[in-house]
Amino acid sequence: MSKLPSFAAVRIDHVAVMVTDVDRARRFYADVLRLQEVPRPESFDFPGAWFQVSSDAVGQVIHLLGHPEPDPRGRRHFCLWVADVHAAARHVEACDCQVLWDRKYKIRGIDRFFTADPDGNRIEVQGAEQPAIAGHGL
Repeated sequence: MSKLPSFAAVRIDHVAVMVTDVDRARRFYADVLRLQEVPRPESFDFPGAWFQVSSDAVGQVIHLLGHPEPDPRGRRHFCLWVADVHAAARHVEACDCQVLWDRKYKIRGIDRFFTADPDGNRIEVQGAEQPAIAGHGL
């Protein structure tokens, strides 16, 4: 009898996010987060959209699931790693979305902020720490 291999996760394939308005969320994830929408399986007969996080990785997809009621707000979130977290923050602010820098719980070598999609789902964005920017207190 062969022994089964131990449980060994390889990667996160996808996360699911509940949204009340798929079209509104689709615009946010494409325009604000700059993610690429990818096709969903043809058998999915419920509202939703899928967005690829990285073009050079298998998996790493955000599944938007249409639901009449939003998820309760809280600390739950997913996090995107970006090449330039400060440029990402400027873009998010330019899209009229709130940027909340996390300075209380500093992670050495990382700068990070939180924003939210139109349904209030928290999204953390982080990248390599950068020197303080004059006038920004970062």
